[in-house]
Amino acid sequence: MSTSSLVSIADISRDEIHDLIERARYFEQHPNHKVLDGKVVATLFFEPSTRTRLSFETAVNRLGGRVIGFSDAGTTSTSKGETLKDTIKMVSNYVDLIIMRHYLEGAARYATEVTDTPIINAGDGANQHPSQTMLDLYSISKTQGTLENLTITMVGDLKYGRTVHSLLMAMRYFKPKFIFVACQELQMPKEYLDFCRENNLEYELHSDFSEDVINRTDILYMTRVQRERFTDIMEYEKVKNLYTLHNDMLANAKPNLRVLHPLPRVNEIDRDVDDNPKAYYFDQARNGLFARQAIICKALGIDIYKADKDEQ
Repeated sequence: MSTSSLVSIADISRDEIHDLIERARYFEQHPNHKVLDGKVVATLFFEPSTRTRLSFETAVNRLGGRVIGFSDAGTTSTSKGETLKDTIKMVSNYVDLIIMRHYLEGAARYATEVTDTPIINAGDGANQHPSQTMLDLYSISKTQGTLENLTITMVGDLKYGRTVHSLLMAMRYFKPKFIFVACQELQMPKEYLDFCRENNLEYELHSDFSEDVINRTDILYMTRVQRERFTDIMEYEKVKNLYTLHNDMLANAKPNLRVLHPLPRVNEIDRDVDDNPKAYYFDQARNGLFARQAIICKALGIDIYKADKDEQ
């Protein structure tokens, strides 16, 4: 990743992934800095968000910067018909960095074409969610001690789930085996299966969420069936509760297995899983703060190690 925009996880090399993980580890140990003193960051959320927006805003505050922006596009001039281009160019006049979530695939990439202000993609439709992927990679590295040669099982909405798409692409450097568990309507899209084949990534397709699958897994990545992606509510009702993880399903799982979920959850992880030591999704959300601090500093070209010495 250059000292500019982060639109897709494909923008990040293997070495940069490791560097960002080390930076995230550093921020977990030392979360408070003043490296963004005098800088202003815009959070433009055209689509609802809780964890992503709050963790980005907390990251900016802990780094000493200031935040402007919105969490409801209905309160902005877009509700009056202002184009995305005009919004981005206008906001660019005020800030050093734009963090943006949008419901249209490709919106973040388009934003980089109309401004020189760095853009961080906080999710664009069903396409990409690179900052979530970095916190996922950090979580995997922390819990497994490595990113290499892991079996990663992805369950639920693999068609519209931008978090699984981004994670799949990022893991291409680390020789994983994927197990995709989804119904016919929500299977992993063909372009991502093609990506696996092109990068020699082994994968299996399943429609049954069986204990055999769970017992072969290192990282169990559960996803919510996203009602907001369906144009036909009856199609959503048909598939929304097909896959639910219960605590007893983890009885014979590998000791190192950890359950991840980008949150929010609905019915796909039963509450009886929460107290299982293999449940890691709330810790995973906490890791988002440190991963996003690392991403922000990288995007702005800030050498946190040098800056920290200067602060001292």
